[in-house]
Order: sequence, then structure tokens, then C-alpha cells
Amino acid sequence: MLTCIIRYQIDPVKKAQFEEYARNWGQAIPRCGADLIGYYAPHEGSSTLAYGIYNVKSLSDYEAYRTRLAADPLGRENYEFAQRERFLLREDRTWLKLASAPHGDPA
Repeated sequence: MLTCIIRYQIDPVKKAQFEEYARNWGQAIPRCGADLIGYYAPHEGSSTLAYGIYNVKSLSDYEAYRTRLAADPLGRENYEFAQRERFLLREDRTWLKLASAPHGDPA
């Protein structure tokens, strides 16, 4: 399992647009095959950092998911919405794998 963490720098006066964008991904991402953990908007502290986090089984599964997402009507609409509204100032993806499993005491 691989986890993609997307770190966004957003325009702080367009937080509502980012939240709409996040809600749209909340529908499209699971439908297209990734395990969405969630999208997170600024609340306290930084007003410009936001995150999207999801899991895929492998990089080949990620490629198939991206193809489905690009063909998804809401996915395409959301990409266009972000381009039009310009609330995303920067977007960085980091791929991680879980290193702490198993969790808890197996008692």
C-alpha cells in the first residue's frame, strides 16, 4: 500500500473554493478507485496550507486510477474549476509507505 500526500499552498481568501474542490474529490476519488483518507483545509495556524491524502495499492494501480479520474465528468470539472478559480498556488505530491505496522499490542 502506498499513501499519496498532496500538500497544497492555497490562496487564503479562496478557502471556500478549496473546500468545494475537496468535496468534489470526496466523490470522484473513491469512485475512480483510490482509498481517500481525506482532504484537509486550514483551520488554525497557517491559512495557506491544505492537504489531500489517499492510498493506492501500487504505482500501476495509481496510473489506472489517474486514467479513470481524468475520464470522470466530476474529475474533469474539478480540474477545470481549479484552473479557472486559481485558488491553488502550489501542489506537491509525496509518496510514502507505512513503516510502523503492525500497530498496537497483539495481546
